[in-house]
Amino acid sequence: MIFTPDFKLAVGPIEIAAASISMLFVVALLAALLKNSQRLAITLSFFLAAVASLLSVIAGIWAVGSGTTNQIVLLIGLPDLPFHMRLDPLAGFFLTVIGALSFFVSVYSIGYVKGYLGHRSVTSLVIFYCLFLAGMFMVVLADDALFFLVSWEIMAAASYFLVIFENERVENRRAAFLYLVVAHVGAIAILLSFGVLAGFAKGPGNFGGYTFDAMRQAHFPVEWATVAFLLAFFGFAAKAGVVPLHVWLPEAHPVAPSNVSALMSGVMLKTAIYGIIRITFDLIRVFPWWWGAVVLILGLLSAVMGVLYALMQHDLKKLLAYHSVENIGIILIGVGLAMIFTSFNQPLYAALALIAGLYHTMNHAVFKGLLFMGAGAVIHATNERNMEEMGGLIHHMPWTATLFLVGCISISALPPFNGFVSEWLTFQALLLSPSLPSPLMKLLIPMGAALLALTGALAAACFVKAFGVTFLGHWRGHHNPHAHEANWPMRLGMLMAALTCLGLGVLPTFFIEWMDVIAEQFVGSKLAASASIHGWMWLTPVSYHRASYSGVIVLLGILIVISAVYLFLHVKPGAIRRVPIWDCGFEKINQRMQYNATSFAMPIRRIFGFLFNVREEVNVVPHAGHKAFPKRLNYRLRIRDRLWNWIYKPIVGISFWVSRKVGKLQQGRIQIYLLYSFITIIILLIFVR
Repeated sequence: MIFTPDFKLAVGPIEIAAASISMLFVVALLAALLKNSQRLAITLSFFLAAVASLLSVIAGIWAVGSGTTNQIVLLIGLPDLPFHMRLDPLAGFFLTVIGALSFFVSVYSIGYVKGYLGHRSVTSLVIFYCLFLAGMFMVVLADDALFFLVSWEIMAAASYFLVIFENERVENRRAAFLYLVVAHVGAIAILLSFGVLAGFAKGPGNFGGYTFDAMRQAHFPVEWATVAFLLAFFGFAAKAGVVPLHVWLPEAHPVAPSNVSALMSGVMLKTAIYGIIRITFDLIRVFPWWWGAVVLILGLLSAVMGVLYALMQHDLKKLLAYHSVENIGIILIGVGLAMIFTSFNQPLYAALALIAGLYHTMNHAVFKGLLFMGAGAVIHATNERNMEEMGGLIHHMPWTATLFLVGCISISALPPFNGFVSEWLTFQALLLSPSLPSPLMKLLIPMGAALLALTGALAAACFVKAFGVTFLGHWRGHHNPHAHEANWPMRLGMLMAALTCLGLGVLPTFFIEWMDVIAEQFVGSKLAASASIHGWMWLTPVSYHRASYSGVIVLLGILIVISAVYLFLHVKPGAIRRVPIWDCGFEKINQRMQYNATSFAMPIRRIFGFLFNVREEVNVVPHAGHKAFPKRLNYRLRIRDRLWNWIYKPIVGISFWVSRKVGKLQQGRIQIYLLYSFITIIILLIFVR
């Protein structure tokens, strides 16, 4: 807190952010006290969590809009190691993104979590939900290595307990354990990275180098800077689900409650993007071009493989989880390009690439949160995650279908919604590669543009499948559906996210101008001057001679076409006639005579199947009367990730082998344990001086 000379309390953005975090801890305590009043605990806790999230949005918007930096020191932690908090434009941007989606999801959760009433206690869900939000807010506000890692562990531990919430299921326990292992391996790498940076940033005290301010003032030899970067990138990539460190993500996100899945996929992964940008552009500052090439290549690999993995899925939430891998890859393409352009001293192009990555960070948070909330509404209504057992839900759930369609259009990068803008900006940055002096970059980056175009086309195909199989056609399930529309809090949360998708797509110049201070701070150039040179209606990155886009005009054109079609076909009597579906001479078409998720993905599977471990089995059950006429066909398809067998299965096998060998040391006899202690003391006396 800051006191002015007249002793009036001056409240700034960092005080509002701190109040938001404090409020979440209080709400977690309140939820524990209300464990005997579950309905009241749900309504009150999630309402207060929504208010706390809104406070963080206000603080973030204020910090970015003003372009200022606020710092405070919290006299907690270890002796002589207080916690430092800093709210600068970069932290403010991520605080806004996390807070906005948390606000939507908290409103949604008021209706969604009530579905558990009568089945299980939700006290732990509410408590760890609040701690999860607080942990993410603290990560982006931390200004020293100790506070960052404490916040990181709070976020990881809380999300672990949320993933394992329905712990009676084996797959939940397995997914939570896998997530915890990968998260802590990544955390160790981040800790080692901070250790390297702190070693070259020693302050006047014994431990002064642990603060980020000390690291900003230090000079790092390129060899040690590279070690720190690679360790940090590995740790953050493990959290973000970058290929080949993605294996935990499609296991953990689908089994968590859908409101938690929306937050994990929408914003928890973005804390890793924040960490990469913070360490690279803020703490290390000077880096060679090949660092950016590494980030770019892994981003391209994640984008292409993520969408291919998603196309093969039948589980709706697992499909969405794999698309998080894809979109994290797209974000890293922008970040990698920004690093490359910065290394070659091209600040305007670096600003374009960095803004593209940050804009997609915000866009992905919103549309992926919307899609997971929509998936949660479907599962809430049908108790089914397998798309093969769905169909025709648009008749039972028109609100959910419409809002889910907005998310599908957004993630498919189709105008006028937000996904198009950020991917278009990324393409513009990729197409600037001829300006680079490196022949290798001139070859690599255009290939990246082609792969990004392939990713966009496959994403569109994937969500035609997801929406069509889930909401269109006839019900495919083996039981009669009792689907019902989502309740009003759930609809409101999805509606706010859908409107945000539209706003980010139609009015991008306002948001780019708002976040432009981040690019100016880290790469030394602004984008808004060229991006909005022709007014708020036109987005013209770098130069209007190269490319321009107007979301407003596209939206008006779409509305005109829709209105014209409605006037000519729906208003005029007899323009539309309903007739029986042509059935090719067979009996009346039933639910088995329609495309399902497996058949839709079959052409893609035939082309890219070599990337996966695919097993197809067809069992023919002959008819009792004559074997030439089959009674039925049983078709089984199994698709597995080759990277699991190539990388992780050997590591798991070695770990168990080592554990069994080490386990032999446990004899259960006190004499043996005393002998171990005696040998250890002798070794220490010999080798330690």
